[in-house]
Parts: sequence; structure tokens; C-alpha cells
Amino acid sequence: MSQGDDHLPRVLVSVYDKTGIIELAQRLVALGWEIISSGGTSAALADAGVPVTPVEQVTGAPEMLDGRVKTVHPVIHGGLLADLSNPGHAKDLAERGIAPIDLVVCNLYPFRSDPSVELIDIGGPAMVRAAAKNHERVGVVVQPEDYGTVLDELEAEGCLSDATRRRLARAAYAHTSAYDAAIVDWLSDADADKLPPTVLLSLERQEVLRYGENPHQPGARYRIAGQSCWWDGAQQLQGKAMSYLNVFDADAAWRLVHSLGDYPAAVVIKHANPCGAAVADDIATAYRRAHEGDPVSAFGGIVAVNRMVTAEMAEAMADVFTEVLIASEYEEAALALLGKKKNLRVLRAPPPDAADLEIRTIGGAALVQTPDTINMDRSSWEVVTERAPTDDQWADLELAWRVAARVGSNCIVLAKDRQAVGIGAGQQNRRDAGRIAAEKAAGRAAGGACASDAFFPFRDGLNAAAEADCATVIQPGGSVRDQEVIDAANEHNMAMVFTSERHFRH
Repeated sequence: MSQGDDHLPRVLVSVYDKTGIIELAQRLVALGWEIISSGGTSAALADAGVPVTPVEQVTGAPEMLDGRVKTVHPVIHGGLLADLSNPGHAKDLAERGIAPIDLVVCNLYPFRSDPSVELIDIGGPAMVRAAAKNHERVGVVVQPEDYGTVLDELEAEGCLSDATRRRLARAAYAHTSAYDAAIVDWLSDADADKLPPTVLLSLERQEVLRYGENPHQPGARYRIAGQSCWWDGAQQLQGKAMSYLNVFDADAAWRLVHSLGDYPAAVVIKHANPCGAAVADDIATAYRRAHEGDPVSAFGGIVAVNRMVTAEMAEAMADVFTEVLIASEYEEAALALLGKKKNLRVLRAPPPDAADLEIRTIGGAALVQTPDTINMDRSSWEVVTERAPTDDQWADLELAWRVAARVGSNCIVLAKDRQAVGIGAGQQNRRDAGRIAAEKAAGRAAGGACASDAFFPFRDGLNAAAEADCATVIQPGGSVRDQEVIDAANEHNMAMVFTSERHFRH
């Protein structure tokens, strides 16, 4: 009800999520509001002793079609959509005996949790949209989190301010937009059409970040409306607020460390690329080896581990400048030690989730693809050289391949004894990537593995692996010069494995 209206204020209440609805109705009644309600909401209010007028009593039309038609009626929508400053609207209401409705409290069926035709809400979105359209006069509340604010304002001022009604209207349209997007997604045949003809995204801001990629850029983290992600369960235990790149790199680190298998593993990410990764028998050793992979690049990096952070690991981090540490759990002694590092952001998080689609904006357009999964089934791999890898060499090959799949292209990863010892990332040609990886390895890759995210177009791509004295190479194959590359591997007495699956990453 806006300032200046002199009719008895009325609120239409129809909610699936009944959190806080009894208290809301009770306080509105105490303010002199008439409650109109339908179905289960009406019954819940009546059972709680709240005076309520059933919708059918207002419309003169009982519910029909098993409740599919309740509020879709001129008496309801006329009361919501009328502009009381318009004499024609006022005349129409008077002639039809329709009283204005000043507030709608409505949330919709939980379609995402149990998608079905019966949970496609019709009357709810119609009421919400009607109230939001007429927000200059009508308030609309779609989330219980807003009940307190609305009640406080009504109790203090007797009406909702223009700014509040506008804010609530925006939230209402976002609510119905996300709801429609969920239905569109459900109606898409995922098996027949992995890339649907339309992708409707409704994003809800979850966290305002310190800044974007650079301090002059504002940044925030959003979530797809109605969906949850692992970030919802993440807790920041200490440190300054996260920035855009802190979040971006922490996500990359968390996903990579969970892709390294079942052994204790640690990774260090810098500018979205791994600069260290290792698997060991305990988490402190895994961290030390990951850091030793490239200690220069690890300065100011993001660390993720797939085990509880122990005091021993925290001690190993004591003299290393680290931006973010992310793990599933921490020993109390470890937290005490980490608390001495004032610039360190410490996150506790659930396992990462997988998205159905990956979306990247390109101005006013977008590129969409299915996520890049890593096939570690050796039965789909082929040993193409005279030599085959030993069991220990297979372990290094697998680690190198898992890491290479998450390094920016073109890339080369060198690994030895389940430790990434040289990573060349994001180069315009594969020879430079190999040269950088070999320089970083500094002799530590001898007898180890070399992974290339895509095929070697020329035999000279193996030079770095040979100079690093690698014993094995893993790559997708598929070049017109594959045989030349295989011959080169045989000349160097290397074992080479083809995966037939590349992992470009841009």
C-alpha cells in the first residue's frame, strides 16, 4: 500500500515454502491488513489461528482442475494491476466490485528439486509478474529473507517506500525468470541435444569481491539461480576478502587436485595454471613436493590439497607467501600455525561439482561447450613404440597427463616419481613449451614422463623430452607426421603412448 491510499490494505499470500509465513501474517493482521490466501497456505494460516479469507470467497469461483486454477481470475488480477490514479481503472474496479490488492507474498513450486508437469506453476508467476508490473502501488515478496525488512518498514512507516517496491519487483522478475529458465532446461532433451537451441541463465550475486582482475575493475561472484555449487558450502576461515583472481585460481586448484586420483595430492596454481603438483603417501610430503616443482612461480600462488591439512604441512608453508589455501578440513594445530600468516586466505570447502555446460562470453555473444573430461581408461590408450612403460613410468605418465589437461595450451608437463617437475604453459608453439618445461625441470625429469596436451606436429617436439632424459611420452596423436614422431621416440629409446584425446585449454 503506497502513501495516500485510503482503502483497507489487503495482502494475497500463496507460498510453497512456508518458512516464516505465520509470523508474517500475524504481524500484518496486527497492522490492520486483510489476508487473502489459497490452498495449503490458507489452511496453514487458519490452523495457526490467523484470520484469512479464502481466494474462492473473493472470486466467487471455487478451485478447479485439481488446483490448477485458483488465482487466475479478473477479481485477483484486476485488484493487482489497477492503477488507482487512473479514473478509468477506478471506475472498472467499482463497477465489478473489485477491491485493490496491495501486497503479494508468493514463492513458486520447487521445480528444480522435482521437475514435472505438475510443478510448473501458472497462477504463482502470473500473480508475481502482475504485482511487479504495478510496483508503483503494489509490493511483491518472493523470498522469506525479505519478510523482516518489509514488516519493519510497514510497522515504522505504514507503507513501503518507492525504492523498496522497486527492489522487490526486480527480485520478483529475477525469481520468475530463473523459474522459466529451469523449465526450458528440463524440456531440452539432453541426450539428443547436448547443446540446446537456447541457454537461459539467471545469475544471482553471491559475493562482492575485493575487485576484478585488476583493482580498477569491480568484480563479484554469481551463482546460477536455483542451482547450488561447491562455493555455496565454502567457508573462509581467515584472511582478507577474496578477489576475482583469488576465486578463479582457487576454483582451478580445487578441481585439479580432485582430479589427481585417490592418493594424498597437492597442487599450486599461479594465474590459472599449475606450477606444481604432486602425489605422495602423506599430505605434508605432497605439499612440499608440489611446491618444489617450481618454487619461484609458487610465490603468491594458490594451494589446494585433497586431505586434511596437518600441523606438519602448515609448518612447511610457514615461510612461503601463499594467497589462498583450500582444503576439506584442518587440524586445530594447523589453523593456529596458519593464523600467523595474516595475508593468507584459508578456505574450507566441499568437493567441487561439475557443470553441464561451460560458457564463455565474447562481447555480446557466448561460446558454449560441454566440459572437458579426462579419460584415464588405459584400455583406450595405445603404446605405439617398441618400448612399453614400466609400472612406475605409468604412474608418472598418468600424473603428467592429468596435469597437462588443466594447463593452458600449448603445454608440456614433465613428471618424475609422481611429481610435476617442469611445466611449460600457454606458448604459441610446442617447442617453446617443451624448452620451458625442461629448463624448469633442471635435470629432475630423467627417467620420468613427458605429457603434451595435443599431438606433436613435428618430430622436433620431442627434443625437450629427450634433452630432459624422459623415458616416456604421452600425447593424443593424430598428426599426419605421427610415424615420424614415433620413429624419433624409438631412436631416443622412449616409450610413447597415444590417448586419442587432446586437451586444449584457452
